[in-house]
Amino acid sequence: MKCLFVTVGTTSFDDLIACVSAHDSLQIIKSLGYNRLILQIGRGTVVPEPFSTESFTLDVYRYKESLKEDLQKADLVISHAGAGSCLETLEKGKPLVVVINEKLMNNHQLELARQLHKEGHLFYCTCSSSLT
Repeated sequence: MKCLFVTVGTTSFDDLIACVSAHDSLQIIKSLGYNRLILQIGRGTVVPEPFSTESFTLDVYRYKESLKEDLQKADLVISHAGAGSCLETLEKGKPLVVVINEKLMNNHQLELARQLHKEGHLFYCTCSSSLT
């Protein structure tokens, strides 16, 4: 079972959750061979409806004591650019795509993502841009 894990940590990042759970995005995720999507939505107001079919499962939750189990299951992680989420994912050796929350003031997330990308650890983008 190929699994994609999306995490926003303790924050709210509705744009990311809405984007990745949109019908067109789900079709792309399925076409890439993923049959499970786990969304950790934090404080967000966008709450996709979980579902399960014969070929695909969408799980949704706000918080868990630890993301360790979901990170272990993941074949790919998409995360906000929080330092804790990024470093925990990279420590597990998982491929990581970071999505910058452009709505944050004084965006330190972009600096972190750029540096980790420069060092070859991840790719990053915004909800409205292409992957870098």
